[in-house]
Amino acid sequence: MYFLKKNFKALNIDLTDDQAGKFILYYQMLIETNKVMNLTSITDYKDVVLKHFVDSLSCVELLPDFDIISKFNSGASVIDVGTGAGFPGIPLKIVFPEIKLTLLDSLNKRVVFLKDVCKELKLSDVIFVHGRAEDAAHDKSMRDSFNFCVSRAVANLSTLSEYCLPFVKTHGYFLSYKSEKAEQEINSSKKAFSLLGGSVSLVKSFSLPDSDISRTIILIKKNMGTPKIYPRKAGTPSKKPL
Repeated sequence: MYFLKKNFKALNIDLTDDQAGKFILYYQMLIETNKVMNLTSITDYKDVVLKHFVDSLSCVELLPDFDIISKFNSGASVIDVGTGAGFPGIPLKIVFPEIKLTLLDSLNKRVVFLKDVCKELKLSDVIFVHGRAEDAAHDKSMRDSFNFCVSRAVANLSTLSEYCLPFVKTHGYFLSYKSEKAEQEINSSKKAFSLLGGSVSLVKSFSLPDSDISRTIILIKKNMGTPKIYPRKAGTPSKKPL
């Protein structure tokens, strides 16, 4: 528990014993389920803490330029697109229990795992959606519905923006977690941002605590509604980025 709390403290996050216990249980469920389902290639406890749990909360590095903590604490609606094993959505929910969280993934057995985790961790106000982002973003109950969309999915920023911005309310935000400096990717995605109604509001590059692991958080603000034609049909955003 000390290693867990110490690394969150490096982000100025003081975990309670209850929150730390939830992370440990989450880790145990992740590793046990990973034996029969491909959830993560990272299994060492310290690596999971740093590269999954702490990394999921690294969005607080946007402070002081953008007060994401107060927005999350005030009950923001958040959708995690392509959540996989629950990152960053579930760690965000553990630390900021007031958020209204939706977890979206295209693989049903991962969604079942996420339901089990949230039940065991007693996380409430979480909605689980099995489906592709290209389809879900055209669902009237989800489109233009969230204060924040977050994603750690491994995809081109232009493609991710087409998946994610349609979910976001006007004047809301898409938070993209990137594993390295993303200046070139941002520059090549400017056309996509413009077409989708967004623009880059803030970019923060940093290293995870006690490591040389580089990360970049890109904050994209949605300035106007995304045209109804986006996202394009399943598979097209990845094959033909805007």
